[in-house]
Amino acid sequence: MAMNEPEFIAALRRLPLHPGARNLEDDCALITIGDETLVINHEMMAEGTHFRPDADMADVAWKLVATNLSDLAAKGAEPVGVLLGHSLGRDDVRFLQGLKEALQAFNVPLLGGDTVAATGASTFAMTAIGRATHHPVPARRGAKLGDAVYVTGTIGRAMLGFEGAAYHRAAFDRPEPRLAEGLALAPLVSAMMDVSDGLLLDCWRMASLNGVTFAIDPDAVPVADYARRDECMRWGDDYELLFTAAPDAAIPVAASRIGNVVAAGLAPLVLGENAFPTADNLGYWHG
Repeated sequence: MAMNEPEFIAALRRLPLHPGARNLEDDCALITIGDETLVINHEMMAEGTHFRPDADMADVAWKLVATNLSDLAAKGAEPVGVLLGHSLGRDDVRFLQGLKEALQAFNVPLLGGDTVAATGASTFAMTAIGRATHHPVPARRGAKLGDAVYVTGTIGRAMLGFEGAAYHRAAFDRPEPRLAEGLALAPLVSAMMDVSDGLLLDCWRMASLNGVTFAIDPDAVPVADYARRDECMRWGDDYELLFTAAPDAAIPVAASRIGNVVAAGLAPLVLGENAFPTADNLGYWHG
């Protein structure tokens, strides 16, 4: 029987879980060894979902690295290295070139991995390992009543880049994980995650997990095209950091305050005057 993403994750939660899995509520697992806590993440990219069939494989490799490191950034983790799962057969030379460029740009070494011969649509996977720089390690849980809600960067650039806007093309093809911002924010956030499936959906997810409501001011959300603000907030692939912090906190990075954490009401997300009790059509779901 086929499942959608929420159903599959719910089924996984009935399996034996390591305590560091955080009940599969977060993007990374934690393993503490001595005085160090390792932060571990695994991401996949599939042709037709994460990249076009005619994509430059150098860009695909870059994006695979960047999306993994984005999850480490949301934990305030310092990257240690990555493991690659590679499907042979789609311009492997260009893939290797993009992989080299990304690893050098983000100063992250390759630890190893595995290769397979692909016979259908290409799928690539990567595991990123980092070390926590602050304890407790930031999580999606932790948002408190009265906190302010922030997001880094500009939302919707990846959408415009995907559609062909030259100025924003790199935002889709070669996103930049907010590693430095995550390191700076880790000591002061109450909750943090990266925005990958759409700002509104990720706000809904974080608020729902914390049993609160995120009251978001749509006019405060920095978007790449204000004429298409709603689309920008739902499309995804931005890899910015969404976080909550005390309203009087001195935020050490460039970020926009877009709302507040308020007591749970009829919906986890309120956007202006509109309440969203369910996550339907707020962003991208797999399956």
